[in-house]
Amino acid sequence: MKIVADRNIPFVDSAFGPLGELVKLDSHAIDNLAVQHADAVIVRSEAKVDKKLLAGSEVGFVGTATIGTDHVDTEFLHNQGIGFASAPGSNANAVAEYVFTALFTLARRNESVLKGRTLGVVGVGNIGSKVVKLGEKLGMNVLQNDPPLAKITGDERFLPLDDLMQADFITIHVPFTVGGTDSTFHLFDEKRLSAMKPGSVVINSSRGGVVETDALKSALSRGTIGACVLDVWENEPEIDIDILSLSAIATPHIAGYSIDGKVNATKMIYQAFCKRFNLPQTWDAGTAISQPENAVISLEKISTDVEDIVARVVKQCYQIESDDESLRKIASVPKEERGLYFKNLRGNYRFRYEFSNTTVVLPARDESLSDLLAAFRFKIHY
Repeated sequence: MKIVADRNIPFVDSAFGPLGELVKLDSHAIDNLAVQHADAVIVRSEAKVDKKLLAGSEVGFVGTATIGTDHVDTEFLHNQGIGFASAPGSNANAVAEYVFTALFTLARRNESVLKGRTLGVVGVGNIGSKVVKLGEKLGMNVLQNDPPLAKITGDERFLPLDDLMQADFITIHVPFTVGGTDSTFHLFDEKRLSAMKPGSVVINSSRGGVVETDALKSALSRGTIGACVLDVWENEPEIDIDILSLSAIATPHIAGYSIDGKVNATKMIYQAFCKRFNLPQTWDAGTAISQPENAVISLEKISTDVEDIVARVVKQCYQIESDDESLRKIASVPKEERGLYFKNLRGNYRFRYEFSNTTVVLPARDESLSDLLAAFRFKIHY
């Protein structure tokens, strides 16, 4: 059995190597010639999987180690009887942790707190639902918008998007879709951004095309909104340097890049692969994650400001400003090399550990602090 896989998929060797001839390639090298005699193709979002790629091939299974599938022509695969698997929800915890790391960072910069502020969550699926729970646990007023879920459930907690526009923060967690009733292409355009509360913050860690770049630049330049946090960009990897300079926090599409999330994604594709070809599952994903450097964080004293304590613990686990600094260096790179620089930041990213890998040692019992730390999935020890 021949398996063609993106070389940057974590743990691809240990998971798929024993199953057959594993050919690892860069994303751009996964073309029609490369997959002609392959039984399976395992990709990331950089590879376009469609009729052009698979024409005349022997491929019987396609897996993408991503939650999004807009780079895959799933209808074509279905019509051809080709098995398919993606990894929905695999990095949900990582993205939720990214969002709150960004929120804590902005709050500390502005010497403010999150408790009592209003958070609008656009898209309440695997990721958005976790963001909602954390926001509520922090004492934020959380507003939710998800038209597809609203139609299915009839739940009144799902509000029209217009009702979220007076939120202090709006974080976006929707798939990228073009056309149809619930299209998300340029969902946040000039009209939408102009309707936001003055001084508010928009966070996009979904897909770049959900927010219209030129409209966002205009809104920030005019002061219509206060700030933006961007992890995803239109026209990646050729990102707009002007919007980068205007962003409060900017990262190279790595919100979901945790070791845990990558193990989960590879595991989901591996399991689907084995089921498709009726193979025994012998890879133990549990052995793929080792201990992080900051496996234990000891607090010497506890203040009454539990939000500040959690923010400081979070910062020890993930230095989001380091990712921001790395991306901003792209501005000094020659224009023709910026796309490669962006790709390299993603491809060579040192995957971070999710908070669940860290134990926080408290000097004394504090139920309020323990509950909040536990909500962020930290282990607690006294």
